[in-house]
Amino acid sequence: MSKRFIAIAGNVGVGKSTLTRMLSARLGWEPFFEAVDDNPYLADFYQNMHLWAFHSQIFFLSRRLRHHYELLQRTNSVIQDRSVYEDAEVFARNLYEQGAMSERDYRSYRELYEVLCALLPPPDLVIYLRADVPTLLERIRMRGRAYEQDIDPDYLARLNALYDAWIEHFTLSPVLTIEAANMDFVAHRRHLDRIEAAVRQKLEGKDILLLSNGA
Repeated sequence: MSKRFIAIAGNVGVGKSTLTRMLSARLGWEPFFEAVDDNPYLADFYQNMHLWAFHSQIFFLSRRLRHHYELLQRTNSVIQDRSVYEDAEVFARNLYEQGAMSERDYRSYRELYEVLCALLPPPDLVIYLRADVPTLLERIRMRGRAYEQDIDPDYLARLNALYDAWIEHFTLSPVLTIEAANMDFVAHRRHLDRIEAAVRQKLEGKDILLLSNGA
């Protein structure tokens, strides 16, 4: 295949980073992981979400847009852990719907996001890893990050709903949805084999909309 750019999207704990690493190794492509702890607004945001939500989301948006642009300039194929679209379509929208971002700030944020995304070429493929809340909670528990252990199941459920709504209307790139609760690509090599085959087929233009252990 010629140079390709794939973004892997999905909720907290669903396995984006793991699949990015394993699929990149399998295909011989470059993995790209984005750090989130360099946001200078995060500490203030957690102290006062309503006051600092807009600033924090603008920082994340500008950083992800820059990375997206830089990845497009690479001469080699790349797999990105989390897409530029998720910050706006899922996390910023959740902040707005929960009242942590004012309507004025959210409208300004959306306008900037939509204009910039219209100027950037989209990925060749978005892989959407989808899982129910019990699966997400179990995987979060297993990876053992202390700051995630008390995550609210209702928060994960809200994000799941926003992810599904985004993917349903996303038309900029082909989408391969993987039911991650039924696919253990870490423990079962054949599951990773099936994901790799589906990715190759999607990049060839074949119509595969959903991948699960039973289909």
